[in-house]
Amino acid sequence: MSSTKHPPPPTVLCLSGHDPSGGAGQIADVQAITAQRAHPALAITCNTVQDTVNARRIMPVPVADVIAQAEAVLADQPVACIKLGLLASRDIGDAVAKLLAKHAGIPLVIDPVLVASGGGTLADAALRPLLAGKLAGRASILTPNTDEVLALTGAPTARAAAHDLLGVGAQAVLVTDGDGNGATVNNQLFLSDGTATAIKVPRLPGRFHGSGCTLAAALAARLAHGDSLHLAVQTAIAYTQRTLAAAFSPGKGQAIPLRNN
Repeated sequence: MSSTKHPPPPTVLCLSGHDPSGGAGQIADVQAITAQRAHPALAITCNTVQDTVNARRIMPVPVADVIAQAEAVLADQPVACIKLGLLASRDIGDAVAKLLAKHAGIPLVIDPVLVASGGGTLADAALRPLLAGKLAGRASILTPNTDEVLALTGAPTARAAAHDLLGVGAQAVLVTDGDGNGATVNNQLFLSDGTATAIKVPRLPGRFHGSGCTLAAALAARLAHGDSLHLAVQTAIAYTQRTLAAAFSPGKGQAIPLRNN
């Protein structure tokens, strides 16, 4: 066994899909987590046919293979945080829920990916009740945008939807406003103690591919470092804002956050 002079960075295990455009999914996770000086470990849940314009096809990985990937990491490394992204199917979601139950002490960040930034459907409708129920109940924090939190719960407002998720056991819900309108992005952090905090940043021009993945992965990395929830959220939002301000357009669709800054 090799020795090192410095302790290893904390490991974040990401269960999410592969986006061949490099804008979202596991590539976004790796870049954002590495930028936070944490170590990304990956269990791929699905492959996609996707570019900066839209997602066109989802190919789920066999359930047993998804779980085997994650279990290999968990058996080998002291995982400091788990991040869930695109799970694609109810079968994968059910298996992941069982896996998480065996590792209840590890903080969990859930980015409930339902629809691609271009509008393409990314997850089975049957997955939504699981995300809003058993998986949400295990979460340290969920990071849905406004459309996602309404779709998950069927509640009439983002505040009511967040309270529904807190009601099943989630410790916190960060409802993001990146896809909204107006000069200010009004993100809302709802906590299980009933408090709510607005975290506002200027709205940048343009549309972005992978901003939600960037935020959730950076947040997971900060929790892995031991930051408090409030500090982790604030740091992740500030980092994501920097990546969007420096975003670039390599293709014919949306800009991709520059995550190495």
